[in-house]
Amino acid sequence: MSPTPIPDVRRNYPRLSAELVREAATLPAAILADVYGRRGTLSGRIAALAPTMKVAGPALTVEVRPGDNLMIHAALAIAKPGDVIIVDGKGDRTCALIGEIMVSQAIAIGVAGMVLDAAVRDVEALREKGFPVFSFGANPCGPTKRVPGRVNHPISVGGIAVNPGDLVLGDADGVVVIERERVAEMIALGRKKVADERKRLDGIARREQLTPGWLAPSLEEAGVVIETESR
Repeated sequence: MSPTPIPDVRRNYPRLSAELVREAATLPAAILADVYGRRGTLSGRIAALAPTMKVAGPALTVEVRPGDNLMIHAALAIAKPGDVIIVDGKGDRTCALIGEIMVSQAIAIGVAGMVLDAAVRDVEALREKGFPVFSFGANPCGPTKRVPGRVNHPISVGGIAVNPGDLVLGDADGVVVIERERVAEMIALGRKKVADERKRLDGIARREQLTPGWLAPSLEEAGVVIETESR
């Protein structure tokens, strides 16, 4: 008896709750990256088309071959409202993998945003729509639509491993991916860090904390010798 083949397109994956996504969306990508151990951040080559764009939601993962967007169309066919379609485009910029038509389809479905390690096109139209798109530049050339790939399998995007259902959060600073099982923990840590940083900023504004308390012991531990002040 032949074994059952593993499907290239998986329709279902464990999605984060809407409540967790809403809570995560209140935090900057930089804060989550810090509390996550300064990891999970995609390469800086992947950036928002407009600095006001922000996205948060569970990863619907897509692997394509360079220059081909067949599997992104397959992902759109099964996407659910709130999903973030994140694409391993192999860092290719020889052509665009999405444009105005596909983004219009994503908006109609209720997709939260798209992150691509690849190029896009129709940039002005995408900016006008305000739909969050993070990409590796732009190119007016269109893609092919005939090479197989995979949907909702583990992928690598911008140097980071991404599994279906992981949290994808992007803003003007870039994109961070958090393992699904640790999202609640990172939200709690992120809220604490935001509060701590707010206190620090308030102290700076009052000119009471112009030097961080950790600086002197860190310099000493690093063996840094500082010239003694002259009197």
